[in-house]
Amino acid sequence: MATTALEPDQPAAPVPAEPTVRRSLGTVLAVVGIPVFMVTLDNLVVTNALPVIKAEIGASLTDLQWFINAYTLSFAALLLTAAAIGDRLGRRRIFLLGITLFTLASAACALATEPWMLIGARAIQGVGAAAVMPLSLTLLASAVPARQRNAAIGIWGGISGLGVAVGPVVGGAVVDGINWQWIFWLNVPIGLLALPFAARVLTESRGGSKRLDPVGLVLSSASVLAIVWGVVHGADDGWASGRILTALIGGGLLLAAFLGWEYRSPAPMLPLRLFSNRAFSVANVVAFTFSLGVFGSVFLLAQFFQVVQGYTPLQSGIRTLPWTMAPMVVAPLAGLVVDRIGARTLIATGQTLLAAGLGWIALITTVDVAYGSYVAPFVLAGIGMGLTFAPLASIVMASFSDADRGVASGTNNTIREVGVAMGVAVLASVFASAGSYATPDQYVDGLVPAVWVGAATVAVGAALSLLLPGRRN
Repeated sequence: MATTALEPDQPAAPVPAEPTVRRSLGTVLAVVGIPVFMVTLDNLVVTNALPVIKAEIGASLTDLQWFINAYTLSFAALLLTAAAIGDRLGRRRIFLLGITLFTLASAACALATEPWMLIGARAIQGVGAAAVMPLSLTLLASAVPARQRNAAIGIWGGISGLGVAVGPVVGGAVVDGINWQWIFWLNVPIGLLALPFAARVLTESRGGSKRLDPVGLVLSSASVLAIVWGVVHGADDGWASGRILTALIGGGLLLAAFLGWEYRSPAPMLPLRLFSNRAFSVANVVAFTFSLGVFGSVFLLAQFFQVVQGYTPLQSGIRTLPWTMAPMVVAPLAGLVVDRIGARTLIATGQTLLAAGLGWIALITTVDVAYGSYVAPFVLAGIGMGLTFAPLASIVMASFSDADRGVASGTNNTIREVGVAMGVAVLASVFASAGSYATPDQYVDGLVPAVWVGAATVAVGAALSLLLPGRRN
Protein backbone atom coordinates (compact mmCIF):
# COMPACT_ATOMS: atom_id res chain seq x y z
CA MET A 1 0.00 0.00 0.00
CA ALA A 2 1.38 3.41 -0.90
CA THR A 3 2.33 5.78 1.90
CA THR A 4 3.41 9.39 2.08
CA ALA A 5 5.36 8.97 5.31
CA LEU A 6 9.09 9.39 5.25
CA GLU A 7 11.11 6.19 5.44
CA PRO A 8 13.43 5.93 8.48
CA ASP A 9 16.54 6.68 6.43
CA GLN A 10 15.03 9.48 4.35
CA PRO A 11 16.19 13.01 5.30
CA ALA A 12 13.62 15.53 6.34
CA ALA A 13 12.76 18.12 3.72
CA PRO A 14 14.20 21.49 4.61
CA VAL A 15 11.86 24.29 5.50
CA PRO A 16 13.05 27.68 4.34
CA ALA A 17 13.98 29.93 7.21
CA GLU A 18 12.16 33.19 7.56
CA PRO A 19 14.05 36.20 6.29
CA THR A 20 16.77 37.23 8.72
CA VAL A 21 18.43 40.52 9.45
CA ARG A 22 22.19 40.22 9.81
CA ARG A 23 23.44 41.43 13.15
CA SER A 24 27.02 41.93 14.20
CA LEU A 25 28.79 38.83 15.46
CA GLY A 26 29.27 40.41 18.88
CA THR A 27 25.58 41.19 19.25
CA VAL A 28 24.46 37.70 18.25
CA LEU A 29 27.03 36.10 20.55
CA ALA A 30 25.87 38.25 23.45
CA VAL A 31 22.20 37.50 22.93
CA VAL A 32 22.65 33.71 22.78
CA GLY A 33 25.65 33.66 25.12
CA ILE A 34 24.05 35.25 28.18
CA PRO A 35 21.36 32.54 28.53
CA VAL A 36 23.93 29.81 27.76
CA PHE A 37 26.17 31.21 30.48
CA MET A 38 23.23 31.10 32.88
CA VAL A 39 22.35 27.44 32.22
CA THR A 40 25.97 26.21 32.19
CA LEU A 41 26.65 28.11 35.40
CA ASP A 42 23.96 26.00 37.06
CA ASN A 43 25.70 22.75 36.11
CA LEU A 44 28.44 23.42 38.69
CA VAL A 45 27.27 26.37 40.81
CA VAL A 46 25.51 23.95 43.14
CA THR A 47 28.49 21.64 43.70
CA ASN A 48 30.37 23.87 46.16
CA ALA A 49 27.16 24.54 48.07
CA LEU A 50 26.32 20.84 48.52
CA PRO A 51 27.93 20.42 51.98
CA VAL A 52 26.09 23.53 53.24
CA ILE A 53 22.75 22.47 51.71
CA LYS A 54 23.28 18.99 53.16
CA ALA A 55 23.59 20.46 56.66
CA GLU A 56 20.87 23.12 56.42
CA ILE A 57 18.00 21.09 54.97
CA GLY A 58 19.04 17.63 56.15
CA ALA A 59 19.87 16.16 52.75
CA SER A 60 21.33 12.67 52.27
CA LEU A 61 23.99 11.57 49.76
CA THR A 62 21.17 10.37 47.52
CA ASP A 63 19.49 13.80 47.80
CA LEU A 64 22.78 15.49 46.84
CA GLN A 65 22.99 13.36 43.71
CA TRP A 66 19.42 14.26 42.79
CA PHE A 67 20.08 17.98 43.26
CA ILE A 68 22.44 17.52 40.29
CA ASN A 69 20.62 14.76 38.41
CA ALA A 70 17.12 16.26 38.60
CA TYR A 71 18.52 19.14 36.54
CA THR A 72 20.59 17.08 34.12
CA LEU A 73 17.95 14.38 33.58
CA SER A 74 15.11 16.76 32.71
CA PHE A 75 17.61 18.73 30.63
CA ALA A 76 18.65 15.57 28.76
CA ALA A 77 15.16 14.13 28.40
CA LEU A 78 13.70 17.22 26.73
CA LEU A 79 16.57 18.55 24.59
CA LEU A 80 15.45 16.72 21.46
CA THR A 81 11.82 17.58 22.02
CA ALA A 82 12.67 21.25 22.58
CA ALA A 83 14.76 21.28 19.40
CA ALA A 84 11.91 19.65 17.46
CA ILE A 85 9.33 22.08 18.86
CA GLY A 86 11.64 24.95 17.96
CA ASP A 87 11.97 23.67 14.40
CA ARG A 88 8.20 23.48 14.14
CA LEU A 89 6.91 26.49 16.11
CA GLY A 90 9.91 28.80 15.82
CA ARG A 91 13.36 28.57 17.38
CA ARG A 92 13.33 32.11 18.71
CA ARG A 93 9.94 31.62 20.35
CA ILE A 94 10.95 28.42 22.17
CA PHE A 95 14.33 29.92 23.12
CA LEU A 96 12.55 32.83 24.83
CA LEU A 97 10.13 30.43 26.53
CA GLY A 98 13.09 28.44 27.85
CA ILE A 99 14.69 31.56 29.35
CA THR A 100 11.40 32.45 31.05
CA LEU A 101 10.88 28.99 32.53
CA PHE A 102 14.48 28.75 33.73
CA THR A 103 14.20 32.11 35.47
CA LEU A 104 10.97 31.20 37.26
CA ALA A 105 12.33 27.80 38.31
CA SER A 106 15.45 29.46 39.72
CA ALA A 107 13.25 31.50 42.03
CA ALA A 108 11.47 28.30 43.09
CA CYS A 109 14.85 26.69 43.90
CA ALA A 110 15.73 29.64 46.12
CA LEU A 111 12.44 29.27 48.02
CA ALA A 112 12.85 25.52 48.64
CA THR A 113 12.96 24.43 52.29
CA GLU A 114 12.95 20.63 51.87
CA PRO A 115 15.09 18.32 49.71
CA TRP A 116 12.11 17.23 47.60
CA MET A 117 11.20 20.85 46.88
CA LEU A 118 14.70 21.65 45.65
CA ILE A 119 14.80 18.48 43.54
CA GLY A 120 11.48 19.37 41.90
CA ALA A 121 12.48 22.96 41.18
CA ARG A 122 15.83 21.79 39.77
CA ALA A 123 13.94 19.47 37.42
CA ILE A 124 11.89 22.41 36.11
CA GLN A 125 15.10 24.40 35.68
CA GLY A 126 16.33 21.58 33.46
CA VAL A 127 13.23 21.86 31.28
CA GLY A 128 13.99 25.53 30.65
CA ALA A 129 17.66 24.81 30.01
CA ALA A 130 16.66 22.15 27.45
CA ALA A 131 15.09 24.86 25.32
CA VAL A 132 18.01 27.26 25.70
CA MET A 133 21.13 25.18 25.01
CA PRO A 134 20.52 23.48 21.62
CA LEU A 135 18.54 26.37 20.16
CA SER A 136 21.23 28.87 21.12
CA LEU A 137 23.73 26.99 18.97
CA THR A 138 21.28 26.58 16.08
CA LEU A 139 20.30 30.27 16.18
CA LEU A 140 23.98 31.25 16.28
CA ALA A 141 24.92 28.97 13.35
CA SER A 142 22.05 30.39 11.28
CA ALA A 143 22.78 34.03 12.13
CA VAL A 144 26.46 34.23 11.17
CA PRO A 145 28.12 33.73 7.76
CA ALA A 146 29.62 30.28 7.12
CA ARG A 147 33.16 31.71 7.14
CA GLN A 148 32.65 32.94 10.73
CA ARG A 149 30.83 29.87 12.02
CA ASN A 150 33.71 27.93 13.57
CA ALA A 151 35.09 31.05 15.24
CA ALA A 152 31.60 31.87 16.56
CA ILE A 153 31.15 28.32 17.86
CA GLY A 154 34.56 28.57 19.53
CA ILE A 155 33.51 31.75 21.34
CA TRP A 156 30.18 30.10 22.23
CA GLY A 157 32.24 27.25 23.72
CA GLY A 158 34.29 29.82 25.63
CA ILE A 159 31.10 31.30 27.08
CA SER A 160 30.02 27.80 28.13
CA GLY A 161 33.48 27.35 29.62
CA LEU A 162 33.09 30.61 31.52
CA GLY A 163 29.90 29.30 33.11
CA VAL A 164 31.76 26.14 34.12
CA ALA A 165 34.74 28.17 35.35
CA VAL A 166 32.97 30.64 37.58
CA GLY A 167 30.26 28.25 38.78
CA PRO A 168 32.19 26.87 41.77
CA VAL A 169 33.60 30.30 42.64
CA VAL A 170 30.25 32.08 42.37
CA GLY A 171 28.60 29.31 44.36
CA GLY A 172 31.30 29.49 47.04
CA ALA A 173 31.28 33.28 47.24
CA VAL A 174 27.51 33.47 47.52
CA VAL A 175 27.29 30.71 50.13
CA ASP A 176 30.05 32.32 52.21
CA GLY A 177 28.83 35.90 51.81
CA ILE A 178 25.05 35.52 51.90
CA ASN A 179 23.44 32.05 51.84
CA TRP A 180 23.00 29.14 49.45
CA GLN A 181 19.60 30.36 48.20
CA TRP A 182 21.29 33.27 46.42
CA ILE A 183 23.06 30.96 43.98
CA PHE A 184 19.59 30.64 42.45
CA TRP A 185 18.32 34.18 43.04
CA LEU A 186 21.24 35.43 40.88
CA ASN A 187 19.62 33.87 37.80
CA VAL A 188 16.51 36.00 38.13
CA PRO A 189 17.95 39.41 37.13
CA ILE A 190 20.08 37.75 34.42
CA GLY A 191 16.97 36.13 32.94
CA LEU A 192 14.95 39.34 33.16
CA LEU A 193 17.67 41.22 31.26
CA ALA A 194 18.23 38.47 28.68
CA LEU A 195 14.58 38.17 27.65
CA PRO A 196 14.00 41.61 26.06
CA PHE A 197 17.54 41.59 24.60
CA ALA A 198 16.92 38.27 22.83
CA ALA A 199 13.41 39.26 21.75
CA ARG A 200 14.75 42.39 20.07
CA VAL A 201 17.85 40.97 18.37
CA LEU A 202 16.89 37.47 17.25
CA THR A 203 14.78 36.81 14.18
CA GLU A 204 12.54 33.78 13.83
CA SER A 205 13.63 30.66 11.98
CA ARG A 206 12.30 27.14 11.56
CA GLY A 207 13.71 23.77 10.56
CA GLY A 208 12.40 20.62 8.92
CA SER A 209 10.42 19.13 11.80
CA LYS A 210 6.74 18.59 10.93
CA ARG A 211 5.41 16.51 13.79
CA LEU A 212 6.27 15.82 17.40
CA ASP A 213 7.08 12.37 18.77
CA PRO A 214 5.37 11.96 22.17
CA VAL A 215 5.90 8.18 22.24
CA GLY A 216 9.63 8.67 21.66
CA LEU A 217 9.73 11.31 24.40
CA VAL A 218 8.06 9.02 26.96
CA LEU A 219 10.21 5.99 26.08
CA SER A 220 13.50 7.91 26.09
CA SER A 221 12.74 9.79 29.31
CA ALA A 222 11.55 6.66 31.13
CA SER A 223 14.55 4.59 30.03
CA VAL A 224 17.13 7.16 31.15
CA LEU A 225 15.31 7.84 34.43
CA ALA A 226 15.06 4.11 35.25
CA ILE A 227 18.73 3.42 34.53
CA VAL A 228 20.02 6.45 36.44
CA TRP A 229 17.69 5.74 39.38
CA GLY A 230 19.02 2.18 39.54
CA VAL A 231 22.64 3.32 39.50
CA VAL A 232 22.06 6.05 42.10
CA HIS A 233 20.39 3.66 44.56
CA GLY A 234 22.44 0.54 43.77
CA ALA A 235 25.17 1.13 46.36
CA ASP A 236 22.66 1.65 49.19
CA ASP A 237 20.08 -1.01 48.29
CA GLY A 238 22.43 -3.67 46.91
CA TRP A 239 23.02 -4.33 43.23
CA ALA A 240 21.22 -7.68 43.41
CA SER A 241 18.10 -6.30 45.11
CA GLY A 242 14.82 -6.72 43.32
CA ARG A 243 14.01 -3.07 42.73
CA ILE A 244 17.51 -2.22 41.49
CA LEU A 245 17.50 -5.11 39.01
CA THR A 246 13.98 -4.16 37.96
CA ALA A 247 15.05 -0.55 37.33
CA LEU A 248 18.20 -1.46 35.38
CA ILE A 249 16.66 -4.24 33.29
CA GLY A 250 13.46 -2.25 32.75
CA GLY A 251 15.49 0.79 31.69
CA GLY A 252 17.42 -1.32 29.20
CA LEU A 253 14.20 -2.74 27.72
CA LEU A 254 12.68 0.73 27.47
CA LEU A 255 15.82 1.96 25.71
CA ALA A 256 15.56 -0.90 23.20
CA ALA A 257 11.88 -0.08 22.68
CA PHE A 258 12.78 3.59 22.12
CA LEU A 259 15.34 2.72 19.43
CA GLY A 260 12.86 0.35 17.76
CA TRP A 261 10.16 3.02 17.77
CA GLU A 262 12.50 5.66 16.39
CA TYR A 263 13.51 3.34 13.54
CA ARG A 264 9.88 2.84 12.50
CA SER A 265 8.46 6.29 13.25
CA PRO A 266 7.82 8.55 10.24
CA ALA A 267 8.66 11.60 12.40
CA PRO A 268 11.20 10.45 15.01
CA MET A 269 12.51 12.76 17.74
CA LEU A 270 15.90 11.07 17.23
CA PRO A 271 16.34 10.34 13.50
CA LEU A 272 18.61 7.29 13.47
CA ARG A 273 19.68 8.22 9.92
CA LEU A 274 21.86 10.93 11.49
CA PHE A 275 24.10 8.23 12.92
CA SER A 276 25.03 7.01 9.44
CA ASN A 277 27.37 10.01 9.50
CA ARG A 278 30.56 8.61 11.07
CA ALA A 279 31.81 11.95 12.38
CA PHE A 280 28.50 12.62 14.14
CA SER A 281 28.32 9.11 15.65
CA VAL A 282 31.86 9.18 17.03
CA ALA A 283 31.44 12.75 18.30
CA ASN A 284 28.42 11.69 20.32
CA VAL A 285 30.18 8.70 21.88
CA VAL A 286 33.10 10.93 22.86
CA ALA A 287 30.69 13.54 24.27
CA PHE A 288 29.13 10.82 26.46
CA THR A 289 32.41 9.40 27.83
CA PHE A 290 33.79 12.92 28.33
CA SER A 291 30.77 14.06 30.35
CA LEU A 292 30.55 10.86 32.38
CA GLY A 293 34.20 10.91 33.40
CA VAL A 294 34.58 14.63 34.01
CA PHE A 295 31.38 15.71 35.71
CA GLY A 296 31.19 12.63 37.90
CA SER A 297 34.70 13.47 39.12
CA VAL A 298 33.91 17.16 39.58
CA PHE A 299 30.85 16.29 41.68
CA LEU A 300 33.14 14.62 44.24
CA LEU A 301 36.27 16.76 43.88
CA ALA A 302 34.30 19.98 44.44
CA GLN A 303 33.40 18.71 47.91
CA PHE A 304 36.89 17.39 48.75
CA PHE A 305 38.35 20.71 49.83
CA GLN A 306 35.46 21.32 52.24
CA VAL A 307 34.76 17.84 53.60
CA VAL A 308 38.39 16.69 53.88
CA GLN A 309 40.54 19.82 54.18
CA GLY A 310 38.10 22.16 55.94
CA TYR A 311 38.03 25.06 53.48
CA THR A 312 35.01 27.33 53.09
CA PRO A 313 32.90 27.10 49.91
CA LEU A 314 34.59 30.22 48.47
CA GLN A 315 38.08 28.97 49.28
CA SER A 316 37.20 25.66 47.67
CA GLY A 317 35.88 27.35 44.53
CA ILE A 318 39.01 29.46 44.15
CA ARG A 319 41.14 26.33 44.37
CA THR A 320 39.36 24.80 41.36
CA LEU A 321 40.11 27.82 39.13
CA PRO A 322 43.26 26.40 37.49
CA TRP A 323 40.99 23.68 36.10
CA THR A 324 37.79 25.58 35.43
CA MET A 325 39.28 28.77 33.95
CA ALA A 326 41.32 26.99 31.29
CA PRO A 327 38.35 26.04 29.02
CA MET A 328 37.28 29.69 28.88
CA VAL A 329 40.65 30.58 27.33
CA VAL A 330 41.33 27.44 25.30
CA ALA A 331 37.87 26.83 23.76
CA PRO A 332 37.78 30.03 21.64
CA LEU A 333 41.35 29.35 20.45
CA ALA A 334 40.35 25.80 19.51
CA GLY A 335 37.44 27.19 17.48
CA LEU A 336 39.79 29.50 15.58
CA VAL A 337 42.29 26.77 14.63
CA VAL A 338 39.98 23.78 14.14
CA ASP A 339 39.93 24.22 10.35
CA ARG A 340 43.72 24.32 10.13
CA ILE A 341 44.56 21.59 12.63
CA GLY A 342 41.48 19.38 12.36
CA ALA A 343 38.84 18.42 14.93
CA ARG A 344 40.20 14.89 15.35
CA THR A 345 43.64 16.10 16.44
CA LEU A 346 42.22 18.65 18.88
CA ILE A 347 39.68 16.28 20.44
CA ALA A 348 42.07 13.34 20.74
CA THR A 349 44.71 15.57 22.31
CA GLY A 350 42.17 17.16 24.64
CA GLN A 351 40.76 13.84 25.85
CA THR A 352 44.26 12.43 26.38
CA LEU A 353 45.26 15.44 28.48
CA LEU A 354 42.03 15.24 30.44
CA ALA A 355 42.43 11.53 31.18
CA ALA A 356 46.03 12.14 32.26
CA GLY A 357 44.95 15.01 34.52
CA LEU A 358 42.26 12.92 36.22
CA GLY A 359 44.65 9.99 36.67
CA TRP A 360 47.23 12.33 38.17
CA ILE A 361 44.66 13.69 40.63
CA ALA A 362 43.66 10.17 41.69
CA LEU A 363 47.32 9.22 42.12
CA ILE A 364 48.26 12.07 44.46
CA THR A 365 45.07 12.50 46.52
CA THR A 366 45.44 11.92 50.26
CA VAL A 367 43.86 13.54 53.30
CA ASP A 368 46.77 15.94 53.81
CA VAL A 369 47.90 16.50 50.20
CA ALA A 370 49.22 20.04 49.62
CA TYR A 371 47.08 22.17 47.32
CA GLY A 372 50.09 23.02 45.14
CA SER A 373 50.25 19.39 44.04
CA TYR A 374 46.88 19.83 42.30
CA VAL A 375 47.71 22.89 40.19
CA ALA A 376 49.48 21.08 37.32
CA PRO A 377 46.89 18.29 36.89
CA PHE A 378 44.07 20.83 37.21
CA VAL A 379 45.57 22.93 34.40
CA LEU A 380 46.12 19.81 32.28
CA ALA A 381 42.50 18.74 32.74
CA GLY A 382 41.22 22.25 31.98
CA ILE A 383 43.20 22.49 28.74
CA GLY A 384 41.82 19.09 27.75
CA MET A 385 38.26 20.27 28.31
CA GLY A 386 38.88 23.44 26.31
CA LEU A 387 40.26 21.48 23.35
CA THR A 388 37.08 19.37 23.33
CA PHE A 389 34.13 21.77 23.61
CA ALA A 390 34.34 23.77 20.37
CA PRO A 391 35.62 21.01 18.01
CA LEU A 392 32.80 18.67 19.06
CA ALA A 393 30.22 21.40 18.43
CA SER A 394 31.87 22.24 15.09
CA ILE A 395 31.64 18.61 13.97
CA VAL A 396 27.93 18.49 14.78
CA MET A 397 27.16 21.76 12.98
CA ALA A 398 29.30 20.91 9.94
CA SER A 399 27.83 17.43 9.47
CA PHE A 400 24.36 18.51 8.37
CA SER A 401 22.35 21.15 6.55
CA ASP A 402 20.40 23.84 8.39
CA ALA A 403 17.24 21.71 8.32
CA ASP A 404 18.89 19.05 10.50
CA ARG A 405 21.14 21.21 12.68
CA GLY A 406 18.50 21.74 15.34
CA VAL A 407 17.88 18.04 15.94
CA ALA A 408 21.60 17.24 15.56
CA SER A 409 22.48 19.84 18.20
CA GLY A 410 19.69 18.55 20.42
CA THR A 411 20.93 14.97 20.03
CA ASN A 412 24.50 15.91 20.92
CA ASN A 413 23.43 17.92 23.95
CA THR A 414 21.08 15.12 25.06
CA ILE A 415 23.84 12.53 24.97
CA ARG A 416 26.22 14.87 26.78
CA GLU A 417 23.71 15.60 29.55
CA VAL A 418 22.86 11.92 29.93
CA GLY A 419 26.61 11.46 30.37
CA VAL A 420 26.60 14.08 33.15
CA ALA A 421 23.75 12.32 34.97
CA MET A 422 25.31 8.88 34.51
CA GLY A 423 28.69 10.23 35.62
CA VAL A 424 27.32 11.61 38.88
CA ALA A 425 25.36 8.40 39.47
CA VAL A 426 28.12 5.93 38.58
CA LEU A 427 31.02 7.70 40.31
CA ALA A 428 28.93 8.46 43.40
CA SER A 429 28.08 4.75 43.55
CA VAL A 430 31.78 3.87 43.31
CA PHE A 431 32.41 6.41 46.07
CA ALA A 432 29.66 5.00 48.30
CA SER A 433 30.91 1.43 47.81
CA ALA A 434 34.43 2.31 49.03
CA GLY A 435 33.98 5.31 51.35
CA SER A 436 31.60 7.78 52.97
CA TYR A 437 31.23 11.31 54.39
CA ALA A 438 31.84 10.06 57.94
CA THR A 439 35.52 11.05 58.21
CA PRO A 440 38.12 12.70 55.93
CA ASP A 441 39.93 9.36 55.56
CA GLN A 442 36.75 7.60 54.50
CA TYR A 443 35.95 10.38 52.01
CA VAL A 444 39.34 9.94 50.35
CA ASP A 445 38.86 6.14 50.38
CA GLY A 446 35.79 6.65 48.18
CA LEU A 447 37.07 9.57 46.12
CA VAL A 448 40.25 7.97 44.76
CA PRO A 449 38.68 4.90 43.06
CA ALA A 450 35.84 7.06 41.74
CA VAL A 451 38.26 9.47 40.03
CA TRP A 452 40.22 6.51 38.61
CA VAL A 453 36.96 5.31 37.01
CA GLY A 454 36.46 8.80 35.59
CA ALA A 455 39.99 8.84 34.16
CA ALA A 456 39.52 5.41 32.57
CA THR A 457 36.21 6.47 30.99
CA VAL A 458 37.76 9.58 29.45
CA ALA A 459 40.70 7.49 28.19
CA VAL A 460 38.22 5.29 26.31
CA GLY A 461 36.83 8.43 24.66
CA ALA A 462 40.36 9.53 23.73
CA ALA A 463 40.95 6.24 21.92
CA LEU A 464 37.58 6.36 20.15
CA SER A 465 38.18 9.95 18.99
CA LEU A 466 40.86 8.61 16.64
CA LEU A 467 37.98 7.21 14.55
CA LEU A 468 36.88 10.75 13.65
CA PRO A 469 37.54 11.76 10.03
CA GLY A 470 40.79 13.62 9.48
CA ARG A 471 41.14 17.21 8.34
CA ARG A 472 39.98 17.91 4.80
CA ASN A 473 42.50 19.68 2.61
